Amino acid sequence: MAPHGESTVASWPPPTHRAGDGGTGAPVTHQVRTEEDLLTVRHAVRAATVDAGFGIVDQTRVVTAASELARNAYVHGGGGTLTIEQVRGPAGRGLRLTVKDDGPGIADLDTALTDGFTTGAGLGHGLGGARRLMDEFTVHTGAGQGTVVVASRWTVR
Repeated sequence: MAPHGESTVASWPPPTHRAGDGGTGAPVTHQVRTEEDLLTVRHAVRAATVDAGFGIVDQTRVVTAASELARNAYVHGGGGTLTIEQVRGPAGRGLRLTVKDDGPGIADLDTALTDGFTTGAGLGHGLGGARRLMDEFTVHTGAGQGTVVVASRWTVR
């Protein structure tokens, strides 16, 4: 159970691979403070998916998820960071994206993950859509604590 005032949602399977356990490179962190940073993040994630050996469809999935998560950090969290880690597991290689912001947190995480929910002018598929595009997805958030999203995708599933 999450500490009081903090919400956590995890998809199955739970993350089992950590940085330093055979990953293929050092984590790289990008600032997400401007519109230009959003473009930089997209290009960096695309390059990382190619390096990790993802096919074009999975490249697009990961880049789309990263774009949605970075945009959420920028728009709703007032900016933040996106860290890209190449990781290796027993069945293959993958990427882990960690998006952090120091915003107000997500008041109702279950609702925020529901398709159609939006606090802006979007379609309301951002957070839930990003979760569906990745193999592992965890959100840690709390009122006044900001939000951290950790999402991974593997080349072999």
